[in-house]
Amino acid sequence: MKSRGDLNTEQQNAQSLNIDSISVGKVLQIINQADQTVAQAVKRAIPEIENVVHLTTDSMRKGGRVFYIGAGTSGRLGVLDASEIPPTYSAPDNWFIGIIAGGDKALRNSIEGAEDKAENAVKDLSPYRINDKDVVIGISCSGAAIYVMSALDYAREMGAKTVYLVTNPKPYIMTEVDLIIVVDTGPEIVTGSTRMKAGTATKMVLNMISTVTMIQLGKVYGNLMVDLMAINEKLIDRGTRIIMQLTGLDRKDAFSRLKAGKMSVKKAVVMQEKGIPLSDAEKLLEKFEGSLRMALE
Repeated sequence: MKSRGDLNTEQQNAQSLNIDSISVGKVLQIINQADQTVAQAVKRAIPEIENVVHLTTDSMRKGGRVFYIGAGTSGRLGVLDASEIPPTYSAPDNWFIGIIAGGDKALRNSIEGAEDKAENAVKDLSPYRINDKDVVIGISCSGAAIYVMSALDYAREMGAKTVYLVTNPKPYIMTEVDLIIVVDTGPEIVTGSTRMKAGTATKMVLNMISTVTMIQLGKVYGNLMVDLMAINEKLIDRGTRIIMQLTGLDRKDAFSRLKAGKMSVKKAVVMQEKGIPLSDAEKLLEKFEGSLRMALE
């Protein structure tokens, strides 16, 4: 690719050439119509996403971690997805780790030039002692973020598996990686504003990777969030209702069982269905690597 101007995300969208001179309602319709193309773009990338899920699941089973690393919108979305894994699936904080160029300050503020500082990527990853069990997913809509390139190169040197997520047919800068996910979202409604369709696609892909990885690791039973951390009123209510559904207990007894299981839905269900104490329920779940289905069957 000769210049950044050749990127699909830098092209003008023919549907929005006059958005500064039409009604608010019409502009909203144009944006909505453009957003409807995102899911199809992600659908075309499912085979690539599937390969990444196999990679992340294998990594987790070996005791590895998944890193999301990016700049600007890409980095923020990575941090967002990673931060939601522990409360949703009772997963350790270090299973999914989000890193953004410019550090935590960049989550709320634009840190100009952060994406161009290659040395900072190595500095940000070094404390984690990246190894051959880990997977590092570099996120760059254009594929032009030097920070992300540097992170992927460093991770590969440390023996980690590497994945490149871009929203253009070809990244502006290519580097050697194990897998690449290409989601071609095309020109944005506001030219070059990849916080729009490209950002939406990125969030969808990251949600798919983390969610399906957790499913593969036994964090879901049916489609129920059985490994949630019941740490607030909303999650206590959800956990109680899940126990009611799976065991037939009424609300009072289900909540009592949840408390007896140390606020763990899985442990509470196993205790109830198997008629065993907490210590035995913990051992049974450990035997089947946390799979509620296998523990019950």
